[in-house]
Amino acid sequence: MTSSCTSRLLAVVLLAGLATVELAASQAQQPFSWWRSEEFKKELRLTTDQVTRIDKIFESTRPELRQEMDELTRYDAKFQKLIETSTDEALIARQIDRVETARANLNKTRSLMIARMRLVLTADQRVRLKELYERRESQGQNRRPSQPGVESRDGRRQAPDTTKPPVPESRNRPGF
Repeated sequence: MTSSCTSRLLAVVLLAGLATVELAASQAQQPFSWWRSEEFKKELRLTTDQVTRIDKIFESTRPELRQEMDELTRYDAKFQKLIETSTDEALIARQIDRVETARANLNKTRSLMIARMRLVLTADQRVRLKELYERRESQGQNRRPSQPGVESRDGRRQAPDTTKPPVPESRNRPGF
């Protein structure tokens, strides 16, 4: 294997390790169901019908999200084993494609769910929801560390916000 191939393989291994750590951390924390939060219901003036409709969207999408998360976990575990045992770069590349396709499918399903939830809200509620998320973010409640182990302003380790897909820190904004 050339040094260029070795360097690329090492980079892939490091990225995969970081992705696995983030995946494990995201599974440990339950997603924030903002429409069930008394604070959000009050500040957004959500009606009972809106809460019910948003909850139905979430509950109907949850099985698909779980299935896609399980698939991502399974493909990632196989990828981790390949990294440790295989020198076949083509085989590793195919498994990376499977992992990334599974991740994209999960993010797409989640994003579509958020879009459907958003349509239940009025234009004013969407603006207020964005403001609430920005306020929570400024208080460190929505923050996702760009790297595992990043500490918050008060020195505590942060768990990722699983209500949002993994994105670079510069794009880490609410989907509303």
